[in-house]
Amino acid sequence: AMGRAGRRLPALAALFYGALAALALLGVRDVLFLYEENRCSMTYMYEYPEYLKIKLPKKTAKRYPAYELYLYGEGNYAEENKNLLLTGIPVLFLPGNAGSYKQVRSLGSIALRKAEDVDFKYHFNFFSVNFNEELVALYGGSLQQQTKFVHECIKVILKLYRDREFAPTSVAIVGHSMGGLVARALLTLKNFKPELINLLITQATPHVAPVMPLDKYLTDFYTAVNNHWILKAQDLRNLTTLSVAGGFRDYQVRSGLAFLPRLSQHDSALSVVSSAVPRAWASTDHLSIVWCKELILATVRAFFDLIDEKTRQITEDPKKRMSVLNHHFVRHPAKIFEENPEAFTELTGAFMWITVKASKWTYSLYNDSDGKYFTFPLASHRKSYSHVYCENSMLDTSSWIYGCVNSNSSMCLEATDLSWRAELLPTTKVVILKLQDYPSLSHIVIQVPPTVGNKYTLDCEFFKEDSRTVQLPVTHLFSFGLSSSKILLNSTGLLYNVQLQHFNQIYQAFKIYIESHCQSLKERKPSVYRLHIPWSHEDSIIVAKVPSFTEISAKLHIAQPENDSRIPELNIYSSSDCQYEVILKTSLLQVLGQIIRFHAGSLPVYIVSNILLTYGGQLSTLISTGQCSDFSLELVRTAKPYKVEPLISIVVFLQGFNWFREIWQSLSLPEVDAAVLSSRDAWFPLVSLILFLFGTGIAYWSGVFFSTSLRLFSSLWLTLIRPTVPQKDKLITPRRLCGVLSLALVSWTTCGAFAVFIIYLQYLFKPVHVFVASVFYFQDSDHSKETSQNSSIHTVKNQSSMDSISEATQSLSNSTIAEAVNSLKMHVTILNLFTWIVLLNLPSLIYWLKNLRYNVRLDPDPCRSTAIIIVCILEILMNSSTSEVKSSKLLKIAAKVPLPLSVAMLAFGRMHLYKVPHFVIFSLLLHVLCCIV
Repeated sequence: AMGRAGRRLPALAALFYGALAALALLGVRDVLFLYEENRCSMTYMYEYPEYLKIKLPKKTAKRYPAYELYLYGEGNYAEENKNLLLTGIPVLFLPGNAGSYKQVRSLGSIALRKAEDVDFKYHFNFFSVNFNEELVALYGGSLQQQTKFVHECIKVILKLYRDREFAPTSVAIVGHSMGGLVARALLTLKNFKPELINLLITQATPHVAPVMPLDKYLTDFYTAVNNHWILKAQDLRNLTTLSVAGGFRDYQVRSGLAFLPRLSQHDSALSVVSSAVPRAWASTDHLSIVWCKELILATVRAFFDLIDEKTRQITEDPKKRMSVLNHHFVRHPAKIFEENPEAFTELTGAFMWITVKASKWTYSLYNDSDGKYFTFPLASHRKSYSHVYCENSMLDTSSWIYGCVNSNSSMCLEATDLSWRAELLPTTKVVILKLQDYPSLSHIVIQVPPTVGNKYTLDCEFFKEDSRTVQLPVTHLFSFGLSSSKILLNSTGLLYNVQLQHFNQIYQAFKIYIESHCQSLKERKPSVYRLHIPWSHEDSIIVAKVPSFTEISAKLHIAQPENDSRIPELNIYSSSDCQYEVILKTSLLQVLGQIIRFHAGSLPVYIVSNILLTYGGQLSTLISTGQCSDFSLELVRTAKPYKVEPLISIVVFLQGFNWFREIWQSLSLPEVDAAVLSSRDAWFPLVSLILFLFGTGIAYWSGVFFSTSLRLFSSLWLTLIRPTVPQKDKLITPRRLCGVLSLALVSWTTCGAFAVFIIYLQYLFKPVHVFVASVFYFQDSDHSKETSQNSSIHTVKNQSSMDSISEATQSLSNSTIAEAVNSLKMHVTILNLFTWIVLLNLPSLIYWLKNLRYNVRLDPDPCRSTAIIIVCILEILMNSSTSEVKSSKLLKIAAKVPLPLSVAMLAFGRMHLYKVPHFVIFSLLLHVLCCIV
């Protein structure tokens, strides 16, 4: 019975950890594959794009041999600019991680078409920097260099305009991905004058923190830039910054990271998600944000509206810059931008005046040759209603709705233009006015100009806010989609606001189903559903036919700030005689997706922590039983979240108290990562436990995969090569010493990660060799009796060879085979740990290989010194066996150390992945000492 239970336990564990790994994979699938289709149109060039290389000063070219500066052009415009007599407005484009300078072409081409429309009264010169497609998101060592090069480029660009009539004194910058961060870093340079940049637009730039904090240079660069922007906010008031994020389609840089850090200048920085940008209303992936036609059009229109007619350059007035960006990227009133629209307008023209007294009014027109003014007297409606709502399906940019001040007659000659209060939606423009806010208005006037060939509809209604606002409490996170919140909108209004109560955390994710039923089958305008998040510009808009059944995903990029009590809303711009049913359910898949979206970067830390705990457990069983347990069995036994999690939670809780913070700082300890993430609202209860369990599941199955592939490889090896008898050797021999020295030299002169990778490949063959030898001798000892019986039949030559093998087999007794198996298990765990170290160091190796033609030595190198230590450790461990470790006095310490190390790793490694190898190295260093002492 005991044996059966013992066999059942590993099977149950395999099932449990398989389920955990599957949940993690479902989260990954949600992030990578389950999002809206691409609604962006492609931008096309009308003429062949040309990139004119700008000659840089010799000193600059010598210092930055891999970088270049280009001017974009097409057709005649490119020909005219070959002599570099430029008269336009300079804009500099900075590509991101592995980005090309040619990505400027969408902006450049559309700006050129727009300049042609205004007969080149104004035009822009688009410059682009070639960063040699460097992988700066993986290796931060060259970010500082890129920043200094951009500074040189700005000087070169401004020099090109030096003697022109309207010479610019500053440059506008558009930065994609890490290019946006490089642009912000310009302000941290000592000799940089902030007035050299007046406008910065970043596209999908991770401003808050690196996506993967893979080396110290990257995290230090971020800290320097963000601290400077917070501390020197006053100096940056003349710089206007717009950050555009891609939304849920961009799984490389989640939109929460693209929001400019809070605290820094509230009035001159704006962050929006592309799904909320008027006239785009589309989520973009990480690359399409550069060519998405709708977004590029919004950007180019903003550029042209920013021009000051006097200077013919981008305006120096920060308020005007902000209002232009708000006009094009936040709320578009369906009007052409005007800086100071006139307060009063004369209503002229021989139009017919018609008074409307009803509280609800619809007017459809087609080929109407007479213009009309419809006036709505407000006096009769003020008592019964709180708001008036009007919508117009004619999407031109002319004014259409006015407010009449104290007019007693049926006509109104002077009125305020209320069209600026309108908001553009995909199929209509709408105005909502709170009557209380306009006490001086006596009438509302709607202008219907003569139309030829156009068919459009106007709707107005007066309503009470309470009757159109419905509260829908969201379902609980642990309802797993089994329960739902339901609401039926019975009345026949044009607008509903469904308040989604208690929806304020990033780990919440819901599916909202909206079903519309209509009384008659006539053709209707489509309904517009908008998910409105009041504390950040991350709305999403869906247009649905009526009647229809629509599914909307509701999840957040940014959690609700502490001091904000506003509630997210689902705005339904409806058809008047239709009923709407709204059903809301928790979506478990999307909740998993949110956990992965926000915390996938720290998963390696949890996986390594689990392997480290297992490694400690194996050393403990070596003390207690003299045998090394199997990796998967030991993982089930030792990798428990309660050993690690409570301690970190206690420290995070205590860090809320000043006295504890002071003690912590006096010990010069870094801040716990969970506390930093909590302050950014990216941390939530249970997430650490869930990630730990995900890590356990992945560690378990990666261990199983590792041992299985090892066995397969070894059996292949065994069929090809007959192994030799392993000779017991000293740990340190002259040959090995030479190997270590040569790899240390490789690390010092080229790239640390390269040396680590070589020693890793060497080590990979070690367990294969041990495994092959043990299998071979095990088979041989089974057949040894058989061999001695058959040996007399053979010739003398065969007899002698058989004798030698049988002697070797006898000398390798069962204990030696057991020893080999123990060593093999130990090697497999160390290799498993080491695989993750190699993976974390791989980015700098890839970067080094890519830049090899410019520089043989990677400088700065994030893992040069650690690589030399790793090489020394592995060279010794490679040739060690468990017999040496067993007899060591240090084994007890070595077995106890992995637990505190994995706690420290989770406390300080989540936002600093480069610290993970240090904890592992310390543990393995003790193992090496056990082999020697």
